[in-house]
Amino acid sequence: MAAPPDAHQKMTPDHRTPLPTSARTVFFVSDGTGITAETFGHAVLTQFEMKFRQVRLPFIDTLDKAHDAKRKINEAATDGQRPIVFSTLVKTDLSHVIRQANGMHMDLIQTFVSPLEQELGVKSTHTVGRSHNIVDSEEYKNRIEAINFSLAHDDGQSHKNLSEADVILVGVSRSGKTPTSLYLAMQYGIKAANYPLIPDDFERGKLPSSLPPFRSKIFGLSISPERLSEIRHERRAGSRYASIENCRYEVNEAELMMKREGIRWLSSTTKSIEEIATTILQEIKPDRRDY
Repeated sequence: MAAPPDAHQKMTPDHRTPLPTSARTVFFVSDGTGITAETFGHAVLTQFEMKFRQVRLPFIDTLDKAHDAKRKINEAATDGQRPIVFSTLVKTDLSHVIRQANGMHMDLIQTFVSPLEQELGVKSTHTVGRSHNIVDSEEYKNRIEAINFSLAHDDGQSHKNLSEADVILVGVSRSGKTPTSLYLAMQYGIKAANYPLIPDDFERGKLPSSLPPFRSKIFGLSISPERLSEIRHERRAGSRYASIENCRYEVNEAELMMKREGIRWLSSTTKSIEEIATTILQEIKPDRRDY
């Protein structure tokens, strides 16, 4: 008779393969900020229902730093579990040092650059920071301007220069307008204004007076009353503002208004900022797309 599984070991439903009981360490190693490695790594890791201890090692641009990163990776190899390493190191000598570490390596640069060199018949420059050099200065300037615009037009605090907006978000308070506006600005250089829909608007049955001339740029965000109540209770616990009855009223009235005004909208309840932003870009199709 087979021995029973250890009492402290988790098992899969078919009781054949033990699930890991501790978080696996994941390193994101880069000669730059590490954002690319981290973004790609997160997209892959979300496919696994496990906990990961994540460590970013940015600006690994010298051999000394590479050897120090290698040491940290080796130190994280415990209990027979190798760390997982996502790297975007451009220089081959730095990449070679990291690949000597005791880890499971996902080298994003080498994986794609070599096949492209063969396909294009051209050698890559292997230049560190190539994606962020001076040729991007105009795009960078546009993103900064978009961020400043979005901050100045957050929560309906300014009606000036709305003609410059690429997108105008509307929705009840705490439905996700501000983080979406800032994400659009930082990631895509989109000038996004946002306006809360409040009880005064519902009583009048109309959008805020400054918005109708820009109806083609308006996009609505809604949210489930239950989730809205949870979020508002974190901000103002026990208030009428956060009560489920008030949240149901505001969400219902806001959705009725958006339908009546012919405004495109979606519910942010179960969607990430990235999903919301992508949907907005598909629907609004702004002229300026600096990414």
